[in-house]
Amino acid sequence: MDIGVIGLGAMGREMARNLVAAGHQVKAWNRSGGEIEGVTMVASPVEALQGDVALTMLSEDAVIRSVLLDSGALAKAGKQLVHVVNSTISVAFARELVSAHQAVGISYVSAPVLGRPDVAAAGQLNVLVGGPPEAVEAVRPVLDVIGGKIWDMGPEAPTANAAKVACNMMITMAIEAMAEGVVITEANGLPREKFFELILGTLFGARSYLVYSKIIAEGKYHPGFKATLGLKDLRLATEAAEQAGRQLPMLGAVHRQMSETVDAGMGDRDWAAMADYTIRGSK
Repeated sequence: MDIGVIGLGAMGREMARNLVAAGHQVKAWNRSGGEIEGVTMVASPVEALQGDVALTMLSEDAVIRSVLLDSGALAKAGKQLVHVVNSTISVAFARELVSAHQAVGISYVSAPVLGRPDVAAAGQLNVLVGGPPEAVEAVRPVLDVIGGKIWDMGPEAPTANAAKVACNMMITMAIEAMAEGVVITEANGLPREKFFELILGTLFGARSYLVYSKIIAEGKYHPGFKATLGLKDLRLATEAAEQAGRQLPMLGAVHRQMSETVDAGMGDRDWAAMADYTIRGSK
């Protein structure tokens, strides 16, 4: 297939590499340029929107709005295109994107992903898909390359975005839960490695606990997913809760803690640095 990729950050470049390796023709546009072997770099987003499928992996609502909507690029997309947005975006903006694509006659699918760059490199992302069934089926061969499993969230694209925002919210809750557990146990002489061995072997063996307990135990917060982006996602979750007319107390707590982590100068570290902030701040 002829595939365009818009955005070659830590996730987008791994997705593009896997698509090339699978035999697809891939052209890409990136705000800061760059090169990937086997990928044809193009000069504008419009050129990346002329194939069979385009994947957009930009950082947030405002960037996607600027690159695709405000610029007029989406209106110039090829009419045969199915556009897939893999970014974590707000539910409200996902609804806006549905309308924007309908207005120009382009098929749209929301397909945010669960996984860090190493998972993307292995082609094992969990892909949460929402959109018209015929559009989803058209892009399934592409999603099968980047994902280890495709999760059908239903025919309405924003449903997938709601699920992704909720998942990221719950990951931060797991990070904070482990940090607060460490505060209690280390204060009583139990090394965090022993505590994590206990919880992973009994109550909390899920992937988020496995991945982030290792990061917290080693104290190495090299960014797989930056804290600034985690803060953005918690803002999206807060907005979604407000739109539902609800206040979520645990969400409020981790949102404040992540905000303080970023304010403390840890914004470019992995979002698990919130645990470091909690543990250090509580001593």
